Amino acid sequence: MSKPEFTPNEMMTIAASRALKNDDVCFVGIGAPSAACNIARLTHAPDITLIYESGTIGTAPDVLPLSIGDGELCDTALTTVPVPEMFRYWLQGGRITIGFLGAAQIDKYGNINTTVIGDYDCPKTRLPGGGGAPEIATSSQEVYITLAQSKRGMVEKIDFYTSFGHGDGGDHRERLGIDTKGPTLLITDLAIWKPDPVTKEFTVVSLHPGVTRDQVQETCGWTVTFADGVEETPPPTELELATLRDLKARTEAAHKGA
Repeated sequence: MSKPEFTPNEMMTIAASRALKNDDVCFVGIGAPSAACNIARLTHAPDITLIYESGTIGTAPDVLPLSIGDGELCDTALTTVPVPEMFRYWLQGGRITIGFLGAAQIDKYGNINTTVIGDYDCPKTRLPGGGGAPEIATSSQEVYITLAQSKRGMVEKIDFYTSFGHGDGGDHRERLGIDTKGPTLLITDLAIWKPDPVTKEFTVVSLHPGVTRDQVQETCGWTVTFADGVEETPPPTELELATLRDLKARTEAAHKGA
């Protein structure tokens, strides 16, 4: 039987979904994080609790939301609480096991920029901003990040600190009194990265099928460190691919008004 064909973006989404467990309580970002979290819910983690910034708890959307205010989230949630309760009780109360974020820019220590590209007072591009991401980055027990690799997105120094990762590396979080783990996983369309236990610099631990080390370096703005014994990410299964493609087809039809 031939193996199913897949795109780099599909591999990224499915690899990210596999990192989630059935008993996780996950604070979900819109976009790629939302797709990964819902694929996990629809496959190996049916009891995962998905929480969105608008206050929806235990939501199970049939299509991917356009924003945190999408009615699909509230319609399918177990309950919806006020946003202050969401942040003060659930997030800052330490009840979120995984915060799942995207990024416009990221550095090798997992610091995220979603505010501006270029100088803050006269930016080249003004981005959507942080929303609740800064709080998610510091208050979730762990943070997972997903993005497509490019030198524009993976930079030596981000233009603005929107969401704090590991700062300058090492024990920077602890020195600031932040007692959560911070970014523990970075999933891109080419590889899976984990922070070095000491330096906290993201290190490639797994290459997706067919991807070379040169490809990873060519699309990254810093000198990439590879772990000893880099593995190959298992390719998507037929079930994972079918689930992802069905979800995206339903989403596209719904957003077109079909």
